[in-house]
Amino acid sequence: MGKVAFVTGADRGLGFHITQWLLENKYKVFAGQYLEEWNFLADLKLSHPEQLELVPLDIGSSDSVKRAARMVSAKTGHVDLIVNNAGIGNRADHANVLVELDFDVMMQIYNVNTLGALRVNNALMGLLLQSEDKLIVNISSEAGSISENKRKASYGYCMSKAAMNMHTSILHNHLRDMGGQVMVFHPGWMQTYMSGKLNPDAPISPEESAGKIMSLVQDHKTYLADQPAYLDLNGKKWTW
Repeated sequence: MGKVAFVTGADRGLGFHITQWLLENKYKVFAGQYLEEWNFLADLKLSHPEQLELVPLDIGSSDSVKRAARMVSAKTGHVDLIVNNAGIGNRADHANVLVELDFDVMMQIYNVNTLGALRVNNALMGLLLQSEDKLIVNISSEAGSISENKRKASYGYCMSKAAMNMHTSILHNHLRDMGGQVMVFHPGWMQTYMSGKLNPDAPISPEESAGKIMSLVQDHKTYLADQPAYLDLNGKKWTW
């Protein structure tokens, strides 16, 4: 078996186009599927029946992640690349501190955006360590940068991404000693369903963002350093 990748949030948007890119570049892909009613992955499976495996996955559930990891380990002895793309936002989180904040919504965002990626990395670590690359890509956001923050609201989302960036740094410190690496990306303001419905006003398509990010991932060893590379889709380095 050649290169193997695992992608979360592959149903649509950025995750779907990253999955498509990986298939076109000869990867075997295990695609985390949360929205079974969306047919994009099913259609992609028809054109790549041997390369693509659909994996039911809710990264907000430890049981779901463990089931997915067992399914993957039954079909491969290694994973070369993990792409943690799945994430959520919520319009109720757009409020500022002058109004009553919805802490239940914030906990849900944190559970998915921060702990979700950590659950996946933890469950697949044994397979990742069997790879020469040992590469993890975490899709974060400019919202996670404390030093470049200009926002006055969206506490839950911004804090979840800042925490994800710390997860990235800790994990990179560990993997680097074993020949591995973690990268973290701000994918740009995209036309996505992050808050529940499509945002057509965003200037960047998920397909464009996926292509640019994966071209940087291909060159990942160039960015290997003491700290993980924190980049946008154009390769600009972001401060933590």
